Amino acid sequence: MKLGISTYSLYKALSSGEMTIEDVLSYIAEIGAEHVEIVPLGFTLTDNDELIELIKRQAAEKGLELSNYAVGANFIGLEGEAYQAEIEKVKRDVDVAAALGIKRMRHDVAWTQDTSIGHFLEQLPKLTAACQEIADYAAPLGITTSIENHGYFVQHSDRVQALVKAVGRDNFKTTLDVGNFLCADEDPSVAVANNIGLASMVHVKDFYYRPSYRAPGEGWFKSGSGNWLRGAIVGHGDIDMPNVLRTVKAGGYDGYISIEFEGMEECKAGTKLGFDYVKRVWAEV
Repeated sequence: MKLGISTYSLYKALSSGEMTIEDVLSYIAEIGAEHVEIVPLGFTLTDNDELIELIKRQAAEKGLELSNYAVGANFIGLEGEAYQAEIEKVKRDVDVAAALGIKRMRHDVAWTQDTSIGHFLEQLPKLTAACQEIADYAAPLGITTSIENHGYFVQHSDRVQALVKAVGRDNFKTTLDVGNFLCADEDPSVAVANNIGLASMVHVKDFYYRPSYRAPGEGWFKSGSGNWLRGAIVGHGDIDMPNVLRTVKAGGYDGYISIEFEGMEECKAGTKLGFDYVKRVWAEV
């Protein structure tokens, strides 16, 4: 296992101008990470060869592997040329991943208000075709593409499984976020056990959880069934993280693990505390 950090964890500092991407990479190396996952929020890498080279150089100087590249996409509600244009946009992101020397790339597939199972089954062929075309484009570059369990529509472990199976490509898997299953009201320990065998990448994220009838106020958001969630420092939240990490290890996963912090605390401290926690607990489980 190689433990690292997603640049998303430090998005607050990036977006405020407190840190540059160079600062982020330096900080991630400073706290002992082995790799960094690149999420282009607060900066862009599209048609930005200079920044791509800067990230590669900075990571190499700091001894960080570049593990994964994560981007957005939405194929729902698009037809004809618009649908194909969205696929082509993601292919350009594959080119960015290749330029960075990264062999794993997560792309989204859907954002929609109708998250019902009926709508999912209706849209599955369109999502499948898009993911197949992108995975086929990525294969000669040695890149594995993936879908993350987030966005409510393809968030449940069985929906992720259904899409991965339908795509049917050896280089299409899942970026498994252990915390995001709570957004679909699914027990993380059970869901992780269901999908760890399909994972090309693992995100470790934690949440505070409150039932729907205990509205806590500002800073919280609703799960698919109306329960309340708030991002937490990994190990501080309500997810049984030792059991989740034990499940990841027992499932035979030995690849990259990224800490994702999205809590209300100061992001540098929140990221480091979560990183230190996972490093310690992984050695114990």
